[in-house]
Amino acid sequence: MKVDWLVVGAGLSGTTLAERIATELDQRVLVVDRRPHVAGNAYDETDDSGVLVHRYGAHIFHTASERVWDYLSRFTDWLPYQHRVVADIDGKTVPLPFNLTSLRTLWSGTEGERAETRLIDAVGYGGRVPVLTLLEHDDACLRALGEYVYEKVFLHYTMKQWGQRPEEIDRAVTGRVPVLVSHDDRYFRDLHQGIPADGYSALVERMLDHPNIAVATGVDYREVLGQVRFDRMAYTGPIDEFFEGRFGWLPYRSLRFENRTLDHDRHQSVAVKNYPGGEAFTRVIEHAHFRDEHTGRTTITYEYPEAYERERNEPYYPLPKPETHRLYERYAEAAGAVAGTVLFSGRLAEYRYYDMDQAVAHALVAFRNFVQSHLRDPAPRRPETLEEVAP
Repeated sequence: MKVDWLVVGAGLSGTTLAERIATELDQRVLVVDRRPHVAGNAYDETDDSGVLVHRYGAHIFHTASERVWDYLSRFTDWLPYQHRVVADIDGKTVPLPFNLTSLRTLWSGTEGERAETRLIDAVGYGGRVPVLTLLEHDDACLRALGEYVYEKVFLHYTMKQWGQRPEEIDRAVTGRVPVLVSHDDRYFRDLHQGIPADGYSALVERMLDHPNIAVATGVDYREVLGQVRFDRMAYTGPIDEFFEGRFGWLPYRSLRFENRTLDHDRHQSVAVKNYPGGEAFTRVIEHAHFRDEHTGRTTITYEYPEAYERERNEPYYPLPKPETHRLYERYAEAAGAVAGTVLFSGRLAEYRYYDMDQAVAHALVAFRNFVQSHLRDPAPRRPETLEEVAP
């Protein structure tokens, strides 16, 4: 078999690259994925309860990028959905990220009023501040608030999720879940938010439905290297695996999912409920909320973070620590040496946390920049950056 490109990985990054190559370059593409399905971690399917279940954890699409939204909207309609998350803290249910509603629910009376006033004065209404910043604040009241949120919301959840204390992790990650200085209890505030009307699997299948694209699932790309001839590769798997651990294996975090089907319509008030205490799991997902499905039964998923072990489980998240970034830089340098024939893109290939819109945005950027740098482009333009496409 002869193709122009071998694309490794049928998640959003690999699918976007395959679709652009097939459509824009009119070149033949073989997409392979070692899982038995397309869509990567966004894969969903209808289970015995009649509910469309996100098999690898909750996936809510949100973006501020018109370009990304318009691109994906070619392949799907959207169901409007505003994501909300709650947690039980000190016996009370409060919204997360921690906001002014959470504060006044947990700290009533004068204490809560004073903390709210100080927080608004320091940050401004509508602002956001990382918990670790509050811990270092000059104002004793805000330090006390920071210590409370750190202990009740942040510490144990972070240790379960990452296997590390918050101070040991890159602040770019710990800052993703701040204290919000508002009563807006939506988890995301992007202009565009929604769930693909027919699911993520259907979205990806439509993206791959092109006469120039062939798909093989349940296949490790190394199994086809001697059987398929290709000119170039787009690789979205773990970069250390591509180089066979040449500089040492990069650490990742993995997840284990426990699904339960219940014989009633709803189990909890929102799709995701976090458990920041001593439980082994971090959250419980009730999938029927995503599409507002009512079948008389419901499926919930307990999510358990765990260490990644090669060939035992899946690498979900790069471990964001300074020493791991330094190790990745060695692999990035090696990737640069084959930049004309191999395009690396995606969370695992770039060892960087991407939301779904960022994965798509970076694939679009990587495709355009690769074409300009290594293929003939009749109208060369300056290289794009991820921030220009997915602000």
